[in-house]
Amino acid sequence: MATKTQSLTEVTTFQWVGVDRVGKRMKGEQQAKSITLAKNELRRQGIQVKKISKKRKSAFGKGKKIKAQDIALFSRQLATMMEAGVPMVQAFEIIEGGQTNQNMAKLINAVKTDIQSGTALADSLGKHPLYFDELYCNLVAAGEKAGVLDELLDTIATYKEKTEEIKGKIKKAMYYPAAVLFVAIGVTILLLVKVVPQFQDLFKGFGADLPGLTLMVVAASEYMQDHWLKVILVMGGLIYGFIYFKKRSLKFAHALDRMVLKMPIIGGILRNAAIARFSRTLSTTFAAGVPLVDGLDTVSGAVGNVVFRDAVLKVKDDVSTGHQLQLAMGQTGVFPHMVVQMAAIGEESGNLDEMLAKVADYYEQEVNNAVDALSSLLEPLIMVLIGGLVGVMVVAMYLPIFKMASVF
Repeated sequence: MATKTQSLTEVTTFQWVGVDRVGKRMKGEQQAKSITLAKNELRRQGIQVKKISKKRKSAFGKGKKIKAQDIALFSRQLATMMEAGVPMVQAFEIIEGGQTNQNMAKLINAVKTDIQSGTALADSLGKHPLYFDELYCNLVAAGEKAGVLDELLDTIATYKEKTEEIKGKIKKAMYYPAAVLFVAIGVTILLLVKVVPQFQDLFKGFGADLPGLTLMVVAASEYMQDHWLKVILVMGGLIYGFIYFKKRSLKFAHALDRMVLKMPIIGGILRNAAIARFSRTLSTTFAAGVPLVDGLDTVSGAVGNVVFRDAVLKVKDDVSTGHQLQLAMGQTGVFPHMVVQMAAIGEESGNLDEMLAKVADYYEQEVNNAVDALSSLLEPLIMVLIGGLVGVMVVAMYLPIFKMASVF
């Protein structure tokens, strides 16, 4: 019975062809709960329907995962329409109609249906915690209570865009070295399995001792030819084990978070990114009227690193006992002097959210610059690394030939 009721209330998109009051041919799409209601709505608009059918779902859009970027874009679209005075339900209908991702469209439709039944926007979003986290829902609830939902939605949209941008930069910084390593390993395996064996048959007829470098490369080639499947399985197992333990072992994840902060270049990028997320999130929550202690509790789960998470939780405990924010931050030894001083200025002037937003802007720019510099540095390193591997192989294979030529 529940399934039948759900199917009756589900909104479907229909494609139609018809003519208007002056006989002009028109076509378009209409959302409705049934084909009859769709025809009635079009007739009310003065359109005589000639042909109407249910819109086919695109094979490319079906089953696509809802990404954080989708939620950020939805937030910006909703904020823009609310600021323009578009009624909330109509705004949801417009956003839903423009979706190519069917799963995202279903999510928007589910929230819209709850709103139509009288549920508050924050409560409707809270039913989907996988996509709308506690921070998101709390900010929306604060906007609804204060009667400034359009302003808070704009703040949320900016926050989501900034955080997703910084996450994208971090992924770029982490994936680039991994991609370089993967390409280097792939090239090495290809040379050992396909190229070196061609020279081995030639070397057998020399009847002379091969140079040490050549012997090493030939031995590696023979091992790879005999055990290539084992090598691939071991590499795959190591990658799988790394991902598995990172997701399921808190000790491993914590040790990894501490280790990466000590790495050259990458550690600095991740440290600046964590400070940027801390500043941006706390600025957003404080500006929305969320109490500082509650805001710090939310921020602890958003910094993305266990070292900073523990530091923020310590700051929260100190603030809850009456310490100033800047004093509590300074005691952790994690936050740079500039960040602590900006927090102090913000507390003294009563503009803590603005000061923290400036800190977030600064460190986000630092991350951008560092990632761009890393990308520029890695491009020549890729050429040197792959060129060096190929060069060693070539020298190792041609050394015996040069040796034989010098004898004759």
